[in-house]
Amino acid sequence: MADVAKLAGVSHQTVSRVLNGAPHVRPDTRDRVLAAIRELDYRPNSAARALVTRRSQTLGVVSFDSTLYGPASMLDGIERAARSAGYFVSVASLRSLDGRSVQEAVDRLRDQGVEGVVVIVPQTSTVSAVARLSSSVPLVAVGSGNQSRVPMVSVGNRFGAGEATGHLLDLGHRTVHHLAGPANWLESKDREEGWRLTLRAAGAPVPEVERGDWSARSGYRAGLRIAGLRDVTAVFCANDHMALGLLRALHEAGRSVPDDISVVGFDDIPEAAYFIPPLTTVRQDFGELGRKALELLLDELEGGAVSRTHLEISPEMVLRHSVGPAIRR
Repeated sequence: MADVAKLAGVSHQTVSRVLNGAPHVRPDTRDRVLAAIRELDYRPNSAARALVTRRSQTLGVVSFDSTLYGPASMLDGIERAARSAGYFVSVASLRSLDGRSVQEAVDRLRDQGVEGVVVIVPQTSTVSAVARLSSSVPLVAVGSGNQSRVPMVSVGNRFGAGEATGHLLDLGHRTVHHLAGPANWLESKDREEGWRLTLRAAGAPVPEVERGDWSARSGYRAGLRIAGLRDVTAVFCANDHMALGLLRALHEAGRSVPDDISVVGFDDIPEAAYFIPPLTTVRQDFGELGRKALELLLDELEGGAVSRTHLEISPEMVLRHSVGPAIRR
C-alpha cells in the first residue's frame, strides 16, 4: 500500500480510503490511486485485513449435486448476491445429505473463518440435518419446507404447481396427470401437493402419479407409458428436463403436442424456449432467491439475533406453445 501511495503521490490513508470505497475522495485522486494499483498489480492482503478487522468477508455455502439445474442456479444466485455485497464465497459440495456430512461441512467452513453459512436443502433428510446443526456462525437455509429452526428462503413450489395445474384445467382439460420428481426431494413433494390440492379443489379426478428422477431419460421412460393412455390430455411435469423426455416420447408415439396432449414444465431452463414445441413452464427467480438469502444472513451478522423467518418467493407462469384447449372426443 505504501508503494501505491508513493506512485500516486498521496498518503497511505488516502489509498486505504479508495480501497474501502470511502465517498470523500476527489475523483482525480481516486483515478490516480486506481491507476497506481493497476500498474503495480496491487492486491490487498485479505488474511492481514481479517486479523485487523476480525472480518473475513467470506461466506460459506453447503451445496448438494450442483449438476442439477435447481441447486446449481441457487448456488449461482447466492454467489452473485454475495459478490455484489462485497463478500467472497467458499463452497462445500456434498455427495450425501446425512446429518454428519452436513455438520462436517459447516465445521470445515467455520475453520476457514467464514462469517456465515447458507445451506441449500433440496432433500427431506437435509431439513432434519439442518435442525440438528450446532454452529456458532449465523445460518440460513435455502430450498423448501418450513420445518427448519433457522431462517429459510424458498420458492413457492405449491403455488407454482397450482398455477400450472389450474391453467390446464381452465383450458378445459378434465384432469391433469403429473410426472413427479423423486419422493425424497422437498421441491418434488411440494409440487405434487400443489398439483393434488388444485385438482381436488376443482373437483377433478386425481390420477396416479408417474415418478422420475429429474432427468430427461426418466421423463422419456414415463412418457412411453403416458403415451399409451388414450385418455390423457394434459401433463404437468415437476421440471423441464423431464418434460423434454416426455415430449420426445409423445412425438415417437405419434401424439401431437399440444393438439393431443398439453405439457407444462417447471424451472424455465434456458433451453425451454427452444424445445419443439416451445415449453410452457413455471419460472423460478434464482437471483431473487440468492438476494433474499443473503439479506437474511447479513441481518443475522449485523443484528446477532437468530430469526425464524421463512421467506417464500412466488414463481410465475411462462406461456409458450406446448399447451392448448382440450379437444372433446
